Amino acid sequence: MPEAITVVVNGEERRVGAQASLLDLLALLELDPRGVVVELNREIVRRPQLGEKTLHDGDRVELVHFVGGG
Repeated sequence: MPEAITVVVNGEERRVGAQASLLDLLALLELDPRGVVVELNREIVRRPQLGEKTLHDGDRVELVHFVGGG
């Protein structure tokens, strides 16, 4: 079993641990799960499930950040 896998995050390849979850990925990227929408392989993943979704080699992740303003 590989120690690291490659996933594509917003069009950019990234190496993550082989058993990394989406929540782990957000922590690696220093992103607060409350401030992003996560799409895994074209399906939106709800916040409570981020820790349950394990990443696999070649997965595509899209992150949309909420930006406040006024």
